[in-house]
Amino acid sequence: MSVVMMRMNNLILIEAVLLLLVCATAAGGAVKCAERERQALLDFKAAMVDDYGILSSWKGRDCCHWNGVRCSNLTAHVISLDLHGDFIVNEYSYIERFLRGKIPRSLVELQHLRYLNLNSNRFEDYHIPEFFGNLTSLRYLDLSSCGFGGRIPTQFGSLPHLTYLNLFDNRLEGSIPYQLGNLSKLQYLNLDLNDFQGTIPSQLGNLSSLHELYLAGSEGSTPATSNHFDITMQSLERLQISHDQITARDFKSFANICTLSSLEVFGSDLTEDLESILHNLSAGCVTHSLQELYLENNQMTGSIPEDLSIFPFLKELSLDFNQLRGKIPDNIRLPSQLKALSIISNSIQGGIPKSFGNICSLASLDLSHNTLTGELPVAIHHLSGCTRYSLQYLNLQYNQFNGTLPDISIFPSLTDLYLSQNKLNGKVPEGIQFLSQLETLIMNSNSLEGVITDSLFHNLSKLKVLDLTGNSFVLKINPDWIPPFQLQVIMLQHCMVGPYLPKWLQTQKNLMQLDISNAGISDITPEWFWALSTRLNRMNISYNNLTGIIPDFPLRLTEYPSINLAANQFEGSIPAFLRRAVSLDLSNNKFSDVTSFVCANDTAEGLGQLDISKNYLSGQIPDCWENFKSLAYIDVSNNNFSGQVPTSMGSVVELRVLILRNNSLTGELPSSMKHCKNLVMLDAGENKLSGIIPSWIGSSLQQLQMLSLRKNHFFGSIPSSLCFLNGIRFLDLSVNHLWGPIPKCFINFTAMTTQERFLPDYHSYIVNHTLGIYVYNYDIIALLMWKGVEHIFENDKLLLKGIDLSSNHLSGDIPSELENLVELVSLNLSRNNLTGKIPSGIGRLLSLESLDLSRNHLFGSIPSSLAQINFLSVLDLSHNNLSGQIPTGTQLQSFNASSYEENQNLCGLPLEKMCPKDGPHQESLIKTQDENDGFIQAFFASMGLGFFVGFWGIFGTILFNRSWRHAYFRFLNNITEKRISDHVLASF
Repeated sequence: MSVVMMRMNNLILIEAVLLLLVCATAAGGAVKCAERERQALLDFKAAMVDDYGILSSWKGRDCCHWNGVRCSNLTAHVISLDLHGDFIVNEYSYIERFLRGKIPRSLVELQHLRYLNLNSNRFEDYHIPEFFGNLTSLRYLDLSSCGFGGRIPTQFGSLPHLTYLNLFDNRLEGSIPYQLGNLSKLQYLNLDLNDFQGTIPSQLGNLSSLHELYLAGSEGSTPATSNHFDITMQSLERLQISHDQITARDFKSFANICTLSSLEVFGSDLTEDLESILHNLSAGCVTHSLQELYLENNQMTGSIPEDLSIFPFLKELSLDFNQLRGKIPDNIRLPSQLKALSIISNSIQGGIPKSFGNICSLASLDLSHNTLTGELPVAIHHLSGCTRYSLQYLNLQYNQFNGTLPDISIFPSLTDLYLSQNKLNGKVPEGIQFLSQLETLIMNSNSLEGVITDSLFHNLSKLKVLDLTGNSFVLKINPDWIPPFQLQVIMLQHCMVGPYLPKWLQTQKNLMQLDISNAGISDITPEWFWALSTRLNRMNISYNNLTGIIPDFPLRLTEYPSINLAANQFEGSIPAFLRRAVSLDLSNNKFSDVTSFVCANDTAEGLGQLDISKNYLSGQIPDCWENFKSLAYIDVSNNNFSGQVPTSMGSVVELRVLILRNNSLTGELPSSMKHCKNLVMLDAGENKLSGIIPSWIGSSLQQLQMLSLRKNHFFGSIPSSLCFLNGIRFLDLSVNHLWGPIPKCFINFTAMTTQERFLPDYHSYIVNHTLGIYVYNYDIIALLMWKGVEHIFENDKLLLKGIDLSSNHLSGDIPSELENLVELVSLNLSRNNLTGKIPSGIGRLLSLESLDLSRNHLFGSIPSSLAQINFLSVLDLSHNNLSGQIPTGTQLQSFNASSYEENQNLCGLPLEKMCPKDGPHQESLIKTQDENDGFIQAFFASMGLGFFVGFWGIFGTILFNRSWRHAYFRFLNNITEKRISDHVLASF
């Protein structure tokens, strides 16, 4: 027997033995995971906090059957560990599922581990564990989105078999270790979105097997550009890079990568002209290999070049989010194999050139968010060449196309059509048809009109998304119609769908989102409709005339939906099954009982936003709020609730917004509410609450931006603890029984001293439940007294800043410290017992639009600085003791005379009483009064500095100023001891 035959027989024998081992393992044989490796995994489990049961199957003797663990069929050693977290984003929220804790060193026992994926978890380790470098069998390592900081361990250079390394989206810093150049088998390297500094080590040029390289940095980082190392690797196919200092010149080095098929440069300050960038890139051999070019989110200028065919094999081109201007050239030459062209969010003008219709391979065209104009039917006609047969995705939304809806049936392969936010108008042509391939039809927010019948949808068996919102369509659908499609999204807001609730909705088994709000529906809501809601993640049927009692289903909502039933005629009890919603708006209905909803036995783990305002709810607010673990927004306003605010409201520790306005609540605010430390808005106005304003509002609720306690029965002085509210933007304590001085420490309201473009706290709330973590946004809608009238403000309009202390019994001077609140837009101190002069520097409040100081006891002249406020549109200084001439200035003379009435010694326009041209007696009186006031201010200022300094300050002033000596004796004769005491206390 020859040596060759002997070797062949031996190989056959080995394969037979291996086959038997595999079969034995598959049949449940004795081969199980090694005990040392099982224990290492159990140590890992013990070190983790597993909120979502990711490791719940990790029990028993055989670790090879645990979730995320895979063993070798031959040796039973653990060769794969996949424990990645989940991060799912949609239009309304995102969801996370992750492990957290500190990675134990015991994992080093997994010496046969080839695959390790821990991405999207939240480990407590600041640095990547160095012992990962001892797992020398690793081929695949994914630590992306784990929040690691520090440096990349140099030990990673000792992983000889590593082919895949992903460190994307961490906080890694320092320099990239040159040891990574030792990974000769590395094919994939992703270092995107970190904070590396310095240059990329030249040793990375040794990575001759590298196919994909991602080097885009995070904001503020300084990854090196391509010319800092040898990037002409023989096998490099994909390159992604960003850098603040990349220039058009750098594209010359990219041009010499002869194997490169995909190039992405984004997030850079590429302020150069697009044409020069493309010219440099086309100067090398890359023109023969480049198939994908993404130049997104840069600062490129110029216009679209006329010749893009210089890259003959290009299939995908994206120029999104740049500063490109001008028209697309009529004779533009595109690569003949182009499949996808995207120029989103630039300033492209004009129309779609005819040459676009000659690209026979074009499947996707996205020109959304530009300023394209012209008749849409003309633009569609320009795509009617051979492109009509290949086009599958067409997005023209957020432009300025006009005209009516064109014939889309010329595109037999079209699956997605986006025409929203244009200027389309007119009626939908009769007999228009959409072809059967269409899956997404979105043309909301235009001015289209006309009757739509079920015949329009006759062929659309594949339709999944339908959005006709914001047009004037009338849907006339046969009540017995059975649609050919199963929709996932139906958006018909503002369309005339009624008067009856469409029965065909009952046939839709895959619905995820439904919006038929403001659709002219007047109907009794059938039970089948509420059963439909259990499968949705968003439902909006608000602003109709739907009636009936919502049945209290025993079943649970399968999703955590956003449900809006506002502005209908629903009545009876609010059913408990709606507690599983994540956002629930039941406002403006006729509900009469909320107890069964609030006090149900199960925990409402998902509900984050609850609005039951404007209903027929009465009696006490149920005291069962402790089961609402995620509630961030509660609005119970405009009902007839009575009694005290429930103590359990303080257990809703995630609460951001609480609106109790316009009920009949009595007693004091419960001290338990001091635990709601996340409150941004507290509106308890227009009730019958009493007692002193709790000091814990300022000391515990330091996140407050809006506080309204107006129109209650609060008494006592304004607590100085309110001055801890540095972020307060609107403070309304009006129409109460407050007395004492206005605190000088209002100067601590720093949010009223700085200009802001956006609210500093992005209003969102987090819902944490068994399915993961969701983050939702909420709107703040506030009803505020503004310029003497109630106004509704929402979101960004709440940047307006105001103080309203009117209709109380406040006394003392207006603190000059208020002059520093330079971003105040509204200040109302009217109907109090304030004395003294208007602060001379009030003109510093240049943002002021409304100022009301009426019905006090203010005296002296109107400060001339008041004329400097250009935006002042409401001014009321009436019913005081002001004197002298109204300062001349266009602004102050433009107000009605009623703004100044009942000030006996005030003169000048717009009053009829003119000031004397030569009035020494009048001037003398004013001067004497000013001197007297100046003396009083100096006296008490000196008292505030201490008796010794004050005595010599006053005595010296009296000795050397004759008029002040007279004022001093008049002062002693006319001011009582009590007044002195009050002023001394006020000065401190």
